[in-house]
Amino acid sequence: MLDAVNRRFRDWKSGYAAANLIVVGRKPGPEAILLASNDYLSLARHPQIVRAMTEAVTGTHSDVLMSTVYVQYLDVQRQYEASVADYLGSEAAVLCQSGWTANDGAIQVLADSDTPVYVDIGAHASLWQGIQSAGAKPRPFRHNDPESLATIARRYGPGLIVADAVYSTTGDICPLRAFVEVAERYGCVILLDESHSAGVRGPAGAGLAAELGLAERVHFRTFSLSKAFVGRGGIVAGPSHLMEYFRFVARPSVFSSAVLLHDVAAFSAALEIIRQDDWRREALKRKSDYLRRGLLATGWPIADNDAPIIALPGGTDERTVQLRDALESRNVFGAVFCAPSTPKNRALVRLTVNASVPESDLDAVIAACATVRQETGIG
Repeated sequence: MLDAVNRRFRDWKSGYAAANLIVVGRKPGPEAILLASNDYLSLARHPQIVRAMTEAVTGTHSDVLMSTVYVQYLDVQRQYEASVADYLGSEAAVLCQSGWTANDGAIQVLADSDTPVYVDIGAHASLWQGIQSAGAKPRPFRHNDPESLATIARRYGPGLIVADAVYSTTGDICPLRAFVEVAERYGCVILLDESHSAGVRGPAGAGLAAELGLAERVHFRTFSLSKAFVGRGGIVAGPSHLMEYFRFVARPSVFSSAVLLHDVAAFSAALEIIRQDDWRREALKRKSDYLRRGLLATGWPIADNDAPIIALPGGTDERTVQLRDALESRNVFGAVFCAPSTPKNRALVRLTVNASVPESDLDAVIAACATVRQETGIG
């Protein structure tokens, strides 16, 4: 068996991406413009969050170092979950160890081998993992294509529809209203991953479903707390009886240790700030729009929407390394995505805007991208 594992390692190592570690470039210097973080609202060092964590660590509460199923009467976590449910306009919410475990566990609870799961071909890997964990049959449909979804839902009948609100690699925005109409037409349930929209879109940042007035028609919502909420955890929200079922049945919930209390305190502080600070979302949108317009004007073939994620297509791994190096030589640092995060030969450099980036930095990014495009012919 070890020989087989070593053979797979050699096959991986001989590939261009692994051999050249294309996701890792040079170390950013003090002049670097960093557009790789998912800290959309620039909260990571917010004093209110730091203070909440510090008080929790030094306080009288002791951490619960055990499975989450044993913390059903832990006031701090339950209060936070109730606040999140209220924020989302949902009956209930459960705090998970990560966005990955939220998606994996939710689909385990919602689907089984008899359930067709209609999954956007570009959906996050955690959603695909949940389908596999549930033993369900994936029925992929074309990316962001309601007609493709309707065709397979009509063929296979009522099932579970899973999609991302905002896609993490490309910044594409889900045509959620059309998906909801398909779900209602064919008796389907929707699970929407709001990881890159929670905190960023909608009233008080409550997400895409809330922005479109669809919160009551989207059955389940999940999101990672490692984006706008600047921590490490996840949320699954939905009907209260099924959230309690999730808590005691989903394998990630049963067999993983609970989120620690100082993290819960930080999430609570972040939620309070996010609900109140509309100016952060306004700044993020203004700066995202500014950068996107500038890049479109230089000829970059990027999506024309209002997401803070902007994908610069590189194509092959080799070309994407060339793009990465050219940008980094001009102090512009994004994040490289390649297979398996993207389809093969569709690697890209992702630029992620945050609320505090200076406009002068965005001007420098636009100028650098224009020069790189002319010099390399990429894009």
